[in-house]
Amino acid sequence: MDSANNTPTTQDDSNPVPLSNQLLLSNQLTRSLGFTALGIIVFSQPVLAQDVGAAFCQTSLAQTIKNVFTLIQFGGPLVGGVVALGAAVLTPVVSRVDLKKELKETRNQALVWGVLVAPLGTALLQFLLNNVVAGGASCTF
Repeated sequence: MDSANNTPTTQDDSNPVPLSNQLLLSNQLTRSLGFTALGIIVFSQPVLAQDVGAAFCQTSLAQTIKNVFTLIQFGGPLVGGVVALGAAVLTPVVSRVDLKKELKETRNQALVWGVLVAPLGTALLQFLLNNVVAGGASCTF
């Protein structure tokens, strides 16, 4: 015991940092290294996926997706327009009221789904594949 300020003295003065502070510093260092490693893993995944996306563009599945988009984008309005035109031409010829109502409904649905929804749907899917999916920008669907 030190008689001047009544505090206990230790025999080993070579380590001035108490053991509890050493454990606290060790835990903080481990935690920060863990977060850094996790951040590197999480943030490097999109970069690594770009190579996979570029390789995907050369597959037959990517070509099939492009063909389906083309078919929907150009075939949808073509079929919808033909059905709507046929229903419009046939409506004055039919004398039954219930059949006229069905033809009007068919015409309206052909216009909505064929002329509006099909091109907008393909544009939305192209946007998602090009901008949201990792590696999709290299395919340009």
